[in-house]
Amino acid sequence: MGKIKPNITLTSIEDIFTSTEPQSGEYIQMLPLVELHAPDCHPFQVNDDDPMLRLIESVKQYGVREPGLARPRAEGGYELLCGNRRKHASQRAGLVQMPVIVRKLTDDLAVIAMIDSNLQQRETILPSEKAWAYRMKMEALNHNGIKGEKLSADMVAEQAGESKAQIFRYIRLTDLVDKLLDMVDAKQLALTPAVELSHLSYDEQHVVIECFSKYEIKPSHSQAVQLKKLSLSNELTAEKIDTILSAEKKPPSGESKGTDRFHHYFPPEYSMKQKEDIITLLLKGWQSGQFQTEGMAVAQ
Repeated sequence: MGKIKPNITLTSIEDIFTSTEPQSGEYIQMLPLVELHAPDCHPFQVNDDDPMLRLIESVKQYGVREPGLARPRAEGGYELLCGNRRKHASQRAGLVQMPVIVRKLTDDLAVIAMIDSNLQQRETILPSEKAWAYRMKMEALNHNGIKGEKLSADMVAEQAGESKAQIFRYIRLTDLVDKLLDMVDAKQLALTPAVELSHLSYDEQHVVIECFSKYEIKPSHSQAVQLKKLSLSNELTAEKIDTILSAEKKPPSGESKGTDRFHHYFPPEYSMKQKEDIITLLLKGWQSGQFQTEGMAVAQ
């Protein structure tokens, strides 16, 4: 693979799709969909969501109006760097080919082109997609002579329209196990505590997941910070994870929640929700007359 000079200029998305100036080894061609293959490492998902349904209808009516971007594969066919959603929409619309710009690119420049074009074109981008995209682009920039994490992060931040600190927060998410990263995408786990949990080992993260399910909780930032601190000092155990995550959050007033007054009636491992569910069930039974208590009448 040839060395690329450090002062490389990244091709803008407008240049990728509208340039009519011929470049060495580049051409636009209608290619069979079966010859277009997604990259082995592609951080962006292709889902049958509402935007995809709209794209399918557009392709049915007008065809693929903007060509994808691909490079030849040594084993045959083409690696489709940009346009995998358009390819899927074309398949769903019954088409067998689509227009593609074919360009010879090194591995690293292919990653940069793939990341930049997808970040600019997609309507919605999941946290996991940003996380892996930013990490892959920084690594590609470093391989291409943009030496130093700070400099490459500055470039990624400027082109993505994010702060450098936010870029590093997203990249930290790539150290989460898949289940936790899926929870971030599903908005079941906030970004800030997720970043703190990314410092835990994979085994520790799996214990955290078990506690999430057991106590039906969303961890607070302070709980995640506690776990990170103990993990980095090699003091974190499964028991400590359970203790920290099972602790009930105090109400803003500092007063005890109503359900806490009855905590001694329940097993210690019961969550607040489990206690409330049982109390609610008993109250409904009492209200319906199923349970009668001496000296207490059911209000009608």
